[in-house]
Amino acid sequence: MIVDVPQGKDPIGYVWGEMVPGIGIAASGFSLAVYEHSTLGLREFEAARLRIAQINGCVFCLDWRTERDGVKVEEEFAGAVTAWRTTDAFDERTRLAAEYAERYATDHHNLDEEFWARMKAHYSQTEIVELSMSIGSWLAFGRLNHVLGLDTACVLPGHS
Repeated sequence: MIVDVPQGKDPIGYVWGEMVPGIGIAASGFSLAVYEHSTLGLREFEAARLRIAQINGCVFCLDWRTERDGVKVEEEFAGAVTAWRTTDAFDERTRLAAEYAERYATDHHNLDEEFWARMKAHYSQTEIVELSMSIGSWLAFGRLNHVLGLDTACVLPGHS
């Protein structure tokens, strides 16, 4: 880890909540809101989230699976996200979510009219804004956790 975390402190809780409470607590609130208030379907949500996790290399994010009403994506889903261009496991909305996440993170200057026409054919404007905010959250906070080495020090719930 890049930062020193006192013995017995949860790294994420300490860095996000105690080191910079004026920023970290607000960032944490935004990060949680993405999960608590999303109207996107679980598959498109997870396709975008996992594609960002793959790009960021955040170990915690790669291992995490969002659960809704006791349902998570299937075990093979992460592999399908990697192969989003060719997989037959995705409908068009899910494929577009993975594509958008990748392009948002690696090539946002080339989100052209053709891409936006495809997005608008499958997503409402509200959904596009929500997906954009979600991707921005995952990109920023997953990368922050990875860069500071917090992603390898955190334990997923139920994985202790």
